[in-house]
Amino acid sequence: MPEQHIVAIANQKGGVGKTTTAVNLGAALAQAGHATILVDLDPQGNASTGLGISADQRQHTIYDLLTGDVDLETASVATDIHNLRLVPSTSDLASADVQLSHVMDRTRLLERQLASAPAGTIILIDCPPALGLLTVNAMVAASSVLVPLQAEFYALEGLSQLLATVKQVRQGANPRLRINGILLTMSDYRNNLSQQVEADARETLGDLVYPTVIPRNVRVSEAPSHAQPVLIYDPSSKGSVAYRQFATEFTARLKLQPEIA
Repeated sequence: MPEQHIVAIANQKGGVGKTTTAVNLGAALAQAGHATILVDLDPQGNASTGLGISADQRQHTIYDLLTGDVDLETASVATDIHNLRLVPSTSDLASADVQLSHVMDRTRLLERQLASAPAGTIILIDCPPALGLLTVNAMVAASSVLVPLQAEFYALEGLSQLLATVKQVRQGANPRLRINGILLTMSDYRNNLSQQVEADARETLGDLVYPTVIPRNVRVSEAPSHAQPVLIYDPSSKGSVAYRQFATEFTARLKLQPEIA
């Protein structure tokens, strides 16, 4: 994969495993030998915490990058995982919509800053649970969007709004934007509802839904409290196995990205 791959991980619904997926996919890609940068674009900063980057290590943040005060190399910090760097976030980002409202081409701020990433880098953007300026910046910068979808009753509700936003960005600022795929998360096969949601998603969305499903797993839930991806916290857990398997499918799909709707 000689070119740069920028993937926005987005869902305007909170609590669907978006940040968990960003952190663990980033870790799995890095462990597989891919140079990876995770951009924490969520003011909550959970991806930063989940990778063990404490507040006092966040000398420069994604906000500084968006405003042009620093470049990508300066803004990114090394994590404990070889090949994985992080552009951290803090609550300062919460005011970005207002603070950047007067900036010319404000939807292209992130795109310009990520252009300096080395060829071959995979850049994952952990978007906030909203379809505001930050998420639009991610979609304008990205080549594709990965959508984590929780296996619950209301999962498919609201997905149409996200897909409509992708379509608007594609018709305007970023014609190359595509849907990378849908990743089903927090699935419990002991629950008939999870099985029904998966069946409905695959019937409705077809091949866009990844074969791998991330299970509801205690180790996945525990890992953030230890400031580690589950792949480090418990490498043999069901969650770790699933995320490694998903990472393999993800990289294979990146090579076919022009074919993905």
